[in-house]
Amino acid sequence: KIEEGRKLIQESGIKEDKLIVHAPYLINLANDSDPSKWETSIRFLKSELKRTAGFGAKTIVLHPGAHVGLGVEHGLKTIVKALDIVFKDDASDVKIALETMAGKGSELGTTFEQIKEIIDSCQYPDRLGCCIDTCHLNDGGYDVKDVEGVLDEIERTIGIEKLLAVHINDSKNVRGAHKDRHDNVGYGTIGFETLNAYVNNPRLKDVPKILETPYFNDKPPYKEEIEMFKNEKFVPDWRDKL
Repeated sequence: KIEEGRKLIQESGIKEDKLIVHAPYLINLANDSDPSKWETSIRFLKSELKRTAGFGAKTIVLHPGAHVGLGVEHGLKTIVKALDIVFKDDASDVKIALETMAGKGSELGTTFEQIKEIIDSCQYPDRLGCCIDTCHLNDGGYDVKDVEGVLDEIERTIGIEKLLAVHINDSKNVRGAHKDRHDNVGYGTIGFETLNAYVNNPRLKDVPKILETPYFNDKPPYKEEIEMFKNEKFVPDWRDKL
């Protein structure tokens, strides 16, 4: 369905270099206790890179994976090993954006330092970047309301130039809950003001932002949420009008 997808992209007016693909959640590069499952994840990611390139997109977001009892360092090294295998056989220019995670279970990529370790250890660092998720950062323990502080921390560790995408989500949880439950804009513990500070931040001007907020009463909230960010003004009870 690549041709069908390319047609939809053209009709939407989205520029290919701003199009972001998300890899399937079933991919887990961090656990190699079952070699066949690990190798399946690698094959799956290889095919996803080819599909992403086929759409003309330049970035695919990937959850780094979970070590599932093998330990953090083993998991990080296993991710790097898998990525080296994936990139070795891939001739495209598609980049993988490692997403920051909330720390649920044995998830990896919960800190900027872990993301940096993966990038720095990979034989193909130019093919890697980062995608931050505001809900995941909050649930993982970062003070997302200190927007400039978070961006400074990214600059200090990974480098702002490595930031390839931002997932804009409110959170149903308090900071450090490690639960990863997204909420609609302005209805969670992060709040509209903070999320707006990311969306309209000059330092993130050229970084694509993506909403992953939940449907409300089986209706998509994205038109209303985007409009509030365009106007930089929160509309109380906007969700009740869907």
